[in-house]
Amino acid sequence: MQLIKDIWTKDDYQEYVKYLTGLKDEKNKLFSEKLIFTKYEMLGIKIPIQKDIAKQIVKGNYQEFLKNTKFKYQEEVMIYGFVIAYSKDIKIVDKYLDKYISLIDNWSLCDSFSSSLKILKKYDYFNKAKDLSLSNKEYQIRVGLTIILFQYINENNLKEIFNILDNLKLDTYYVNMAASWLLCDLFIKYRNDTLEYIKHTKVNDFIFNKFISKCRDSFRVSKKDKDFLKTLKK
Repeated sequence: MQLIKDIWTKDDYQEYVKYLTGLKDEKNKLFSEKLIFTKYEMLGIKIPIQKDIAKQIVKGNYQEFLKNTKFKYQEEVMIYGFVIAYSKDIKIVDKYLDKYISLIDNWSLCDSFSSSLKILKKYDYFNKAKDLSLSNKEYQIRVGLTIILFQYINENNLKEIFNILDNLKLDTYYVNMAASWLLCDLFIKYRNDTLEYIKHTKVNDFIFNKFISKCRDSFRVSKKDKDFLKTLKK
């Protein structure tokens, strides 16, 4: 299918959905369904293929595509997110970010989007990520934490990031996993600051212990540090 279009009509979008269903990968679908729990139907299209589709769409009139998008399939939602992220237009991110977040109901839709938002490194979206992280909705929080993880870990933000972790409002699995992942990356990149922080951290025991586990699994953490962190496990 020709994905670079000057205009996206409803008929074009129906043709696009037919194209996606033709890419259905039953083996990958069955595998993905064991890892991803979602209200959306799954086609099992591998993520690199979805990214390639989004990159083609962005070369054309992607704004019309975004207006016509439907959300029956997990892949429709994910490609919609990739198009927003790859648009390289901060006004598009401003316009569609909250709508995309409202569609997220699983970790894959969250993390694939956050990691693709490299455009945010050029703009000050940290406060938006902070607001999301300190909300009381699970996937808003995870989006905020993963945007910080992928786009905003730097020395200037450390104090604020530690404060965010201390003030998370939900104790749920997907929030806790994102928080422990973030804390692990902070340790890897800013070891001494993070060691000082964990002396008085307010994160729950699950986050703290999972952070240690992630560090111990990482090839970027020395054996000496792994052994030391193990002694801190709660």
